[in-house]
Amino acid sequence: MNNRLRVLRAERQWSQQDLADRLEVSRQSVNAIETGKYDPSLPLAFKIADVFQLTIEEIFLRDTAEQAAQ
Repeated sequence: MNNRLRVLRAERQWSQQDLADRLEVSRQSVNAIETGKYDPSLPLAFKIADVFQLTIEEIFLRDTAEQAAQ
């Protein structure tokens, strides 16, 4: 799953640690989500959406391979 987390964070001039503090997760978790190594749980995805005041769909994007399979 792709995401816009890094861009959204940069627009607000937040470090990974700043975002991690807001989400109450580790900086490593934020990094893993941004790099696509980890897909967040649904509760964490909602928390991320709340922090950015966006919908989950505006932050997390399906991979093109997933879209083609549907």
